Amino acid sequence: MRFGLVGTGYWAQIAHAPALAATDGIEFAAVWGRNPASAAKLAAEYNTVAYDDLDAFLASVDAVAFSVPPDVQAGIAERAARLGKHLLLEKPIALTRPAADALVDAVDQAGVASVVFFTTRFQPHIRDWLADVTARTGWLGGTASWRGGALNDSNPFNTPWRREHGGLWDVGPHAVSLLWASLGPVTSVTADAGLADITHLILHHESGVTSTVTVTCSAPAAAGGLEFYLWGEPGTSALPPDNGDRVGALRTALTELAANARSGQVTHPCDVRFGAAVNHVLSSAQQQLDRRL
Repeated sequence: MRFGLVGTGYWAQIAHAPALAATDGIEFAAVWGRNPASAAKLAAEYNTVAYDDLDAFLASVDAVAFSVPPDVQAGIAERAARLGKHLLLEKPIALTRPAADALVDAVDQAGVASVVFFTTRFQPHIRDWLADVTARTGWLGGTASWRGGALNDSNPFNTPWRREHGGLWDVGPHAVSLLWASLGPVTSVTADAGLADITHLILHHESGVTSTVTVTCSAPAAAGGLEFYLWGEPGTSALPPDNGDRVGALRTALTELAANARSGQVTHPCDVRFGAAVNHVLSSAQQQLDRRL
């Protein structure tokens, strides 16, 4: 299966390109980027083809992996889906609810496979933890405090879209995804803002359980980190530490997407529909924050 990569930035260089080049059963066939010179350079490193023309790029592949800002991703991914291309998407899948829903509609109409790369959801030890906690009953709540430093001056992830949208949209999807997977579907959210880009959420789950989230991308280095745990009748259970293997996790996502595409399976626990459901939570939170301005 021929995969193309949309994007040439830092994340594309350290995760997507290496994973595409090292995943069995797929061919890293093409690169397209908004900067043609960067696309040519990245393609040359992996002995693949760089395209200046997006239509020609899409025509040359069976599936597309995305490593571009979410507002850029949404439009190109919708276009790719309508051309019958399978999609490996980054979170969040879009920055507005209408854009997320339009992408889901395109995927559904085309009948293509999709996977959204919520990084931790593709790490084996975290999947084992999720299997363990969801096999137990009696959980009463969960807590996620995700204190990232992407907006610090020296951080390579300090990009314009993160500066504009902050922790809610960057690390928020990870927190919501994990709480959804461990405590069940989220039915509503209550949001408030702190200093800088700090956002606080109360998630209401379908079971009646509630969970809390604090996210930021501007935490000082000394205060950065992640705390995530469930609590209830079984006691407490903390999320295992991230193993840092981004390429390995992405290879798993690519392998599962390719397998679904070959078999005609169009659903996945982290498919575009789930990505849109997470987007709806974030969009609702954003609307509440905007009303408080």
